[in-house]
Amino acid sequence: MVRGLGELWSLLRGHRRSVAAATSLTMIGTGVGVLQPLLVMKVIDNAQHGRVPMWLIGALLGLFVGQAVIDTAGHYLLERTGQGVLLGLRHRLIDHLLRLRVRVVDTRRIGDQISRANADTTVVREAVAYSFTALVTSLIGVVGAIALMVWLNPWLFLLVLGVVMVAGVVVLGALSRIRAVSERGQASVGGMTADLERALAAVRTVRANRAERREAVRIGAHADAAYQAGIRMAKLDSIIAPAMQLAVQGSVLVVLLVGGVLVARGSATLGSLVAFLLYATYLVMPLSQLVESAATIQRGLGALARVNAVFTLPRESDGAALRGPLRTVPAAPVRPRPAGYAVSSARARDAGTGPRPAVEFRDVTFAYTTIPVLRGISFQVPTRGQVALVGPSGAGKSTVLELIEQFYEPDEGEILFAGRDVCALSRQEARGWVNLVEQNTPVLHGTLLDNIVYAAPDAPARDIDWVLSAAGLTELVERLPRGLHTPVGDHGVLLSGGERQRVAIARALLPKPAVLLLDEPTAQLDAVHERALTRVMRGIAEERALLVIAHRISTVRAADQLIVLDQGRVLAQGTHEDLLTASPFYRRLAGGPIPPTGDGVSAPAVAERS
Repeated sequence: MVRGLGELWSLLRGHRRSVAAATSLTMIGTGVGVLQPLLVMKVIDNAQHGRVPMWLIGALLGLFVGQAVIDTAGHYLLERTGQGVLLGLRHRLIDHLLRLRVRVVDTRRIGDQISRANADTTVVREAVAYSFTALVTSLIGVVGAIALMVWLNPWLFLLVLGVVMVAGVVVLGALSRIRAVSERGQASVGGMTADLERALAAVRTVRANRAERREAVRIGAHADAAYQAGIRMAKLDSIIAPAMQLAVQGSVLVVLLVGGVLVARGSATLGSLVAFLLYATYLVMPLSQLVESAATIQRGLGALARVNAVFTLPRESDGAALRGPLRTVPAAPVRPRPAGYAVSSARARDAGTGPRPAVEFRDVTFAYTTIPVLRGISFQVPTRGQVALVGPSGAGKSTVLELIEQFYEPDEGEILFAGRDVCALSRQEARGWVNLVEQNTPVLHGTLLDNIVYAAPDAPARDIDWVLSAAGLTELVERLPRGLHTPVGDHGVLLSGGERQRVAIARALLPKPAVLLLDEPTAQLDAVHERALTRVMRGIAEERALLVIAHRISTVRAADQLIVLDQGRVLAQGTHEDLLTASPFYRRLAGGPIPPTGDGVSAPAVAERS
């Protein structure tokens, strides 16, 4: 509990002056409130003697109004501070979530993380904004009320204390369970959000498979769990509230009963009885605030535990892995080639000459879990030209692109960009060197222009026009009612699959990367746009490097060089024609010798996506 309070207190860093000011105002208001029963006692005692000084009435009215003004100012400061804490916490959480390692993102549920950034942070705000101030001011109110009650009538105070202690035992028992119940409830809400996000993101698949009822049951199970946690919380609250009400009513009844007898016997004045009764109320009310603050803190600690669990997840580093100047790696030594390895005669002549390759893999090994996906692969991508990765499903082609984009780091070996080890580059610099067109071509909610300029928001109009033409989007823009400013819907649902593919290609081309990574760019294009894009890719390859995962034979034939992968190893490199002769594996993969094909003549695909 003490450690949890320390974590809550740490959230106030940068807001402690506001909290101190709010606490000071509330303390002053509490002190003003404690003085009021004494003035009431004076007024009543003076009234029994026939006169009431006007200054007493004025002082009492002034204290009452002053307390209202001070409490209002303190409450505003607390509310503003709470909103500031919530804003800062959400900014930190959003930044951390967006920078999580891809390996972590792939194993976490998006909806649950959204719930932590939304619902859980709100609960934490309630705990931070009010609880510390309430604890301090309530303790001051309790101490002040106890001191004055003992001064007025110590024996009557002991009777009130007995009533309060009976209620306190019940309340403490309930408080000890609130945090666990609250944490289970928040987890259920997170699970419900995650499953709802899952179903809505694939709503067409859900309906096409008539799975609406099953998804509703799945999501409803989380809602049921949240309901059960809410019922348990309601039970605990239903214990706390009557217990505190018992303390208030019991204290009032004891004071009226015993105090009335004392006044009747002349052992106490009517004014002292009224003052004591007010202090008894003042004692129980701060105690109620203490209990409420403790319950809120318990809920906040449960929510904070879920939020802090996100901050413990590893995130990508912003800087280079190595300090100091960029290091250039010396040329790789010649290694024995594996059996079945083939290389084109042109590449053999150019080996060791010319500029450093745009991308180079040296003995790279990588595994997502314990089973290696890449097994010591080495290859080069020249600064210009089109290189195609081919191979059967699971060969490791997509993994190569993910390593180049720094979504993952190799377990062994080196990846070089223009002779520089990527470990010596910041991720921003490395990702500025390359850009990726994913096969599923995600399109973001917003306008067509928002998606195209996503990587280069300040791109000039001429560059935008160029990528529109290059990706074959000019006709689409002219056809849309608002042109580039037409909304594309959530996940680009208002565009066809081929249109989304071309939008992704335009987006990747706009920042003009040195290396363009394409995960089967023609997968969702018709024959006309495929031929157009092939011509565009040929033009782009004259200026920069293209590394393409090739599925269609048209992409294979357009490549200057093929890299054949199988079971995480490079089996062969060369042109399509060379490999048909030199590599039996590639010949089997391509379905045997493939005669030249004209437009409109089908040919077998080389491989499925890995």
